[in-house]
Amino acid sequence: MADLLRAGQQWLASKLKSHASSTVVYVRGTNQVSVLATIGRTLMKLDDGYGGVRMQWTDRDFLINPADLVLAGSLITPERGDTILETVGTKVYSYEVNAPGGEPAWRWSDPHRSLYRIHTKEIGIA
Repeated sequence: MADLLRAGQQWLASKLKSHASSTVVYVRGTNQVSVLATIGRTLMKLDDGYGGVRMQWTDRDFLINPADLVLAGSLITPERGDTILETVGTKVYSYEVNAPGGEPAWRWSDPHRSLYRIHTKEIGIA
């Protein structure tokens, strides 16, 4: 019997890419690639340093198919410090791959590892 949940998640990821995404540019050093990304945000629970928890939203999350992140001919994994450029109208927004409070800069979007959920912080507008 086929894994119906995995098949459903893969189907949903393909629909997000084809119907709910826009082109962004993923940059690491001098290498870059245009990819389709679905835009989101994540509410993170972070240690407040006093034994409690504080809540903080990421500026922007980009959901990207792992097979699309190819730089210099090699598949890559997102890394803190990489940049994602998003064009909105005539402005180009720049986001650094990063997450608050020492959280990982990316995580899988689902248990079947269909998409990267890349956390970012806005660093400028061109």
